[in-house]
Amino acid sequence: MSDGQRLSVADRVEIHELPGRYGDAIDDRNWDLLDRVFTHDAVFDLTGVGSRVCNGLDDIKAFMEHEAAHPKTHMMTNVYADPDGDGAQMRSRIVALLGKGRTGTASYYDRLVRTPDGWRIEHRICSTHRLHKREAEVDRLGIAL
Repeated sequence: MSDGQRLSVADRVEIHELPGRYGDAIDDRNWDLLDRVFTHDAVFDLTGVGSRVCNGLDDIKAFMEHEAAHPKTHMMTNVYADPDGDGAQMRSRIVALLGKGRTGTASYYDRLVRTPDGWRIEHRICSTHRLHKREAEVDRLGIAL
């Protein structure tokens, strides 16, 4: 897929299912479902949420089982994708129920590739801070919420 090509409706439907599949896999603690989300050699960079980089699907699953501080519930939103070379870039947000009445948000920045089994994430960055957010005057004035 060249940069000028568009994602088909079928591509978009499949891509838009990835965040939901990821959230359900984590919430259900069903790590095998991550096979339908990530490539075998995926990189998952969690340094933006105070953790580490996972290298490969086996490392991601082991991290999820033994190390991760999981929210109670993932609610995935603001999902969109753009073609990028022979793959796509996907952005999404999470609103997470953390327990004890607390909530949190984070952003996912994903590089996707089409595999023989469908679209998968080959590189993911998760961050509590927006990577491309600029400070506007309203932020400095304390007007923005």
